[in-house]
Parts: sequence; structure tokens; C-alpha cells
Amino acid sequence: MTGQDRTLSRRTLIKTGAASTAFVAMAPSILRAQEKVVYVNTYGGNIRQAETAAYYKPFTDKTGIQVIPVDGVNIGKLKAAVQTKNYEFDISVFDHLELRQAKLEGLVETIDYNVINKANLVPNSVADEAGVLLRALSTVIVYRTDKFPNGGPQNWADFWDVKKFPGNRSLINQYFSVPAMALLADGVPADKIYPMDLDRAFKKLDQIKPHIKVWWTQGNQSEALIHDNEVDMMCMWNGRAQTQVDAGTPCKIAWDGAQLGWIYYGVTKGTPRAKNAWQFIEFCQQAKAQADFSNQLPYGPANPKAFDLLTPATKEKLPTSPEHLKVAFVPDAEWMGPRMSQLQERWSQWIAG
Repeated sequence: MTGQDRTLSRRTLIKTGAASTAFVAMAPSILRAQEKVVYVNTYGGNIRQAETAAYYKPFTDKTGIQVIPVDGVNIGKLKAAVQTKNYEFDISVFDHLELRQAKLEGLVETIDYNVINKANLVPNSVADEAGVLLRALSTVIVYRTDKFPNGGPQNWADFWDVKKFPGNRSLINQYFSVPAMALLADGVPADKIYPMDLDRAFKKLDQIKPHIKVWWTQGNQSEALIHDNEVDMMCMWNGRAQTQVDAGTPCKIAWDGAQLGWIYYGVTKGTPRAKNAWQFIEFCQQAKAQADFSNQLPYGPANPKAFDLLTPATKEKLPTSPEHLKVAFVPDAEWMGPRMSQLQERWSQWIAG
């Protein structure tokens, strides 16, 4: 997903041994000399912790391939890696819209079915022949219960209502998400967001802009904002929000109008470690690996068999639970895809203005 996230050095390895597992520093020349290594771009924080336990360490134990996490996800870093051929990471995470953009710009490899076994992939888990589905998450409304003891904003119309719900606000600095939320706030039904009326969306955005204290960019930053009482309400990824709820921060999640996103792994175009990358991605499709992740952070697994391995408490928190799916919307990648650059430019100008 920079911000409050701490960047883990690329000189760090997962050291496996009989007694314990620990990160230890090694020289880049040593790492580069090893064929059994793969670098994974990740959002950091509790997501990286869950990935380490569910994916990185078990994969290394099984294959001997060391997994090195690189924090701070954005398309700009990926583009720079491809253009300079300085492959800081071999795998990155994308939502469907970001994956479509990366595919159009030639930043990701086509899936290597010599490594990825099609028979092991679950139905509808491949996007643009470049990304393999990993999990689902939702961007939800979160509010401080000490600020609103009788109940805070329950939907985007409430979030925009600064008279009924006064207080500091925060939204994600994401050009393809917030305009859709603005349309929902303006009364557009979830199934009518696309094709998107951008003029109407930005007119509604003009109303809320003066009340946004922070436009956040990274998951750890969003957690800090709500935990430290810097804002009274905000949008957050549901797993980050649940972490704060479980930790005792006085906050609550409102699911109405949640943006449901499908998260994919893709391989950096041209990386010399592509084979290791595809091996890792195939491992992450396994039901046990996905269940282990979801039991730590309540994101919806892509493999249906993983649901049989989840605790009942986890299932209730998932963005893919039946009650949460009823009130969510999914970005239209087909409509958004060819308009991403145009929308990104308009968003950047609006934010700067």
C-alpha cells in the first residue's frame, strides 16, 4: 500500500533454524548470488506480519527459497523498477484496477503456466492473464465511539453530513475510490455508480474537501490516525480497522457503502527471479496458507476451501460475509481501465488545488 510504515531493508533475510526464525542482515552481493530468493512488495505493518506467518516462512520451509519483504506499495515504484531494470522487488500486490493499469503500461509479466499449474488455480482467480487472486478486502467507514457514543456515520451520506456528524475527517488519497464514495454520498445507488459521472462526483467532493484533515496513503498511517484520536471518522481497510477494534481503540466499523476490492499478486516485468516469484504465488493459493492469513487478519480468502479452516469469529468479520456483501460495491475495472490516466490526472489537480 511512505506514511507511517517502516521500510524493511532489502538486506534482510528470513533466517530459519531449529530453534527460531529471525530477520538477519546480509550483504546485497550475497543475496544476489543466491538463486533461492524472492522479493515481495508488501504494505508492511500487521499485513506483513500475517504474510510472514502464513506465506513467507512456510514457503521457505518447503522450498528453501528465501522471501524478502519490501514495504511501501505503489505503481510509481514498480514503474521505476521496470524502467531502470533495478528490480527492488519481484512480486507486488494490486487491486484489480491497479493491475489493469500495470498491464496496460507493460509493468507486469504474463502468467507463466510452466510454473503455475492451472489445475491448482481456483475459478475466476486470474485477471488480465497477469495477476493471480490472493484475497478480498473492503474500504469501510470507521468512527470514534467516544466522539459519537450514540452512533456515528453509517454510510457515505452521513460521512458528508458535517452538521449532523461534526468532527475531523480523513480519506484515502486514491483517485479511483473516493469519487465513487462521493457519488454514493450524493444519492447514486451502488449499482449505478458506473459509468461514473465525474463532474457530479467532483462537485460533491468540493463539499467535503475543507473538512478532510488528512489524505492518508498507507495502512499504518490510517491506523495511527484513528488510534491517536487525530480524526473522528475516516475510511480504512477493514483489516486495519478490525485491528484497532480488537486492540481496544474506541472505534466502530460501518459497512454500508464499503468498496470491495480483489487483491492480486503480479510479477514485475523483466525480473530475473520470475520463476521463484511464480512458485511463491502458486503456494499462496493453497487453502491452508490463505486460512492462516485470514485467521490473523480478516480479509476474505480467494480459495473457497480456506473457509472450512476459518474460525466462526473470523468468518463474521470478513468483507465477503453475506451481510457485508449486500451493502458493498465493486469498482468496474472494465469501465475504469481505459480512463485511469485521465482520472488520475484530474484527481491530482483537484487535490493540489
